[in-house]
Amino acid sequence: MKQMASHSAPSVRLRLPPPPGGGGSFGFRARSLVGAVAIAASAPLLLGGADPPAWTRAHAPFPIAGPITYVGSEGIAAYLIKTSAGAILIDSTLAENAGMIERNIAAAGARPRDVKLILVTHAHFDHAAGVAALKRATGARVVAGARDVRALETGVPPGETNYGVIRFPPVHVDRGVRDGDKVTLGNVTLTARATPGHTPGCTTWTMQIPAKLRALNVVFPCSVSVAGNRLIGNRAYPGIVADYRRSIAMLGTLPADIVLPSHPELADVIARGKRHRAGDTTAFVDPTLLPKIVAKAKVAFDADLAKQAR
Repeated sequence: MKQMASHSAPSVRLRLPPPPGGGGSFGFRARSLVGAVAIAASAPLLLGGADPPAWTRAHAPFPIAGPITYVGSEGIAAYLIKTSAGAILIDSTLAENAGMIERNIAAAGARPRDVKLILVTHAHFDHAAGVAALKRATGARVVAGARDVRALETGVPPGETNYGVIRFPPVHVDRGVRDGDKVTLGNVTLTARATPGHTPGCTTWTMQIPAKLRALNVVFPCSVSVAGNRLIGNRAYPGIVADYRRSIAMLGTLPADIVLPSHPELADVIARGKRHRAGDTTAFVDPTLLPKIVAKAKVAFDADLAKQAR
């Protein structure tokens, strides 16, 4: 997760150093230059753009496999799934990307009103801040992990972090789901797998798509990175460590032929898309990928936990 940019003006961006264990930069906005200077005087912040430029850099949509199309920015993923009864959108990226996502949906051959469901992986601004605008544009129902519903509806991310509270536009959640719940639209069914830790309601979505020899398992994993979460003494989320451990263990057991994370670089989604468009029909198929991602996440989590405990 990265930090949210408020849409109030004037504003300036600030950058926090990356938290232990990775997770990238964490930016936020002060409402004025005076406020920014005051904050900078009291914390080790660097003036400047906080979020990677790729996060807001437009990228043409591209097909992945079966009914799935990439419609996100260059640096943050959103996925469109076409069904016989309309379309499903997974995540929304940044609030300022909502128009771009809408244009990508249209370029992918779907009208905004064709989007009937918006599924949320977790209540952090870089993945959920655009949901409110896209819900208004499409009229879609929003579905998210039950333990993230309050955060989404208040615009206040859950838990405690080392970079403070970063708000995002609140949105009404039409359905809260728990582990094993199914969401069906037309001929497509996705299963919600609870993977809490990164947020309490962090939800990994899974589905199958037809293939010649057998159905392919597709996993849209919710993050298991620490990314600034307070693991020790988190009063707002006291069970965070146990949740992380359970989620990392469970995620590693999921069958996954195709892995489509919220941050595309984790699975080389953009590069695989180029290979796919060049004729490599199996560019996205890699059953070894999810275990590798989970193994790295476990090492990073253990390191973060040990450092915070010290």
